[in-house]
Amino acid sequence: MNMLAIVGSLRKNSYNLRLAKTIRERFGGEFDLRIADIGSLPHFNEDLEDGPPESVRTFRREIAAADGVFIITPEYNWSVPGVLKNALDWASRDDRPLDGKPVMVMGASNGVIGTLRCQLHLRQVLSSGGIQADVLPPAGNEVLIRSAGNKFNGEDGLLTDEKSLKSLDRKIGNFLGEIRKREA
Repeated sequence: MNMLAIVGSLRKNSYNLRLAKTIRERFGGEFDLRIADIGSLPHFNEDLEDGPPESVRTFRREIAAADGVFIITPEYNWSVPGVLKNALDWASRDDRPLDGKPVMVMGASNGVIGTLRCQLHLRQVLSSGGIQADVLPPAGNEVLIRSAGNKFNGEDGLLTDEKSLKSLDRKIGNFLGEIRKREA
């Protein structure tokens, strides 16, 4: 199975990038996980739609080739980070590779409610007419890693909090089960 992670932060030591790397290492036997480079995407501009830059075409191909997508993001000012919204805007045009694509939303933050508000806004964006992703239902599937600074290992940067890992295992298991149902 091929999966794609879209990380909504460009910070080198982002907790959300660390979460993507944790998933790649922890589930390496179940799927291959590629992490998209959304930092290379230009600002969305309708003038570029007919001949988008190679970075945009590559990003769209990565989404299209994936069996499922993890969107792993921080929360900026109670909402979706601009870099992530820009990437989603590029994915909402032309061949619209997220249309019907299984998507799981998650995030890590130092705050006490994790990335809850961002995830609510992100679900609205993902259900828009231009995107129409098949987002894993939220009931019981939210991945909201709170107080992230205490839950990642300083040596390799991976998530080490056992309670968070158990929850992550269960919820990713639910997501993979949904993908397998679709393929059956």
